[in-house]
Amino acid sequence: MHTPVRSDTAWPDAIYAQFRRVGIRQVGYVPDAGHSRLIKLCQADPDIADVVLTTEEEGVGLVAGATLGGQRAALLMQSSGVGNCINMFSLLRNCGFPCVALVTMRGEFGEFNPWQVPMGAITGEVLRLSGFLTYRVERAEDVDEIVGAGCDMAFDGDLQIAILLSQRLIGRKQWTR
Repeated sequence: MHTPVRSDTAWPDAIYAQFRRVGIRQVGYVPDAGHSRLIKLCQADPDIADVVLTTEEEGVGLVAGATLGGQRAALLMQSSGVGNCINMFSLLRNCGFPCVALVTMRGEFGEFNPWQVPMGAITGEVLRLSGFLTYRVERAEDVDEIVGAGCDMAFDGDLQIAILLSQRLIGRKQWTR
């Protein structure tokens, strides 16, 4: 069992406020401790359909379907989930569907689980090669600006934007015995 040690709890609120500002109505996610507060905020909002995914690539279909239905969607995932989506990411790029993906990073600062390291080391590069413009957040005070700009770029320009939330930002996970 592991317990996340959070560096700051206000940054999920800033992301949620940006979701509200740009009119995101659907949020897809595989449950993740790093996104837990943001997920709870979305679940409590009657204007946002929170969709639990069985695997991250289903989120790409959610984003495409929301766009075709006239709604905006966001995708929340952990860095290990990015590898599950590589083939599906081509749908977003080829069809020009806007996408905001918020990726909590694992395999970085103080990681206790060596199985998280390989994908964590290449997540940004994989996203860029898949057609995403990729931005990284290291400090809580930068979340609002970077997520806001990313949302605007995605929905104003029909672009695919990935925002990597560093392991130092989300909080070092520690193994508890």
